[in-house]
Amino acid sequence: MKIILTTNVKKLGRVGDLVNVKDGYARNFLLPKKMALRENKKNLEYYEKIKDEIKTKEKDKLEKAKKTIEDIKKLKIQFSKEADEKGQLYGAISKKEILNFFRENSIIIHSDDIIITQQIRSVGDHQIKVSPYTDIQELINIKVVKN
Repeated sequence: MKIILTTNVKKLGRVGDLVNVKDGYARNFLLPKKMALRENKKNLEYYEKIKDEIKTKEKDKLEKAKKTIEDIKKLKIQFSKEADEKGQLYGAISKKEILNFFRENSIIIHSDDIIITQQIRSVGDHQIKVSPYTDIQELINIKVVKN
């Protein structure tokens, strides 16, 4: 199904892009959340009318994402976990734990916005990527100490 994106969607496209997606993805996710319009003459005309409003909303989202990154940079992220003598954790630090830490500090981001390149399974300093908006990525340090 061909659709017109009304918001930036990670791994799919930017506002105003005409993309081809599977019917179920469009019907069950993009269209109900008003993230896209079906491609037809009427919707193309409608999109042209609301283009400026959509661009303004996207600019606001971008500003909010930049502020979120700045708030995260100000935090000292540290986890205290059980570990053996060699510094190996009994388990790993998960996205859920990181999200909960951010929520406790009044920062709301989605699970998809956190990218853990290497699992955090040992004591020490580790890095994760936080990407709250398309084209914005920041490396964040996480410190793990032994309980």
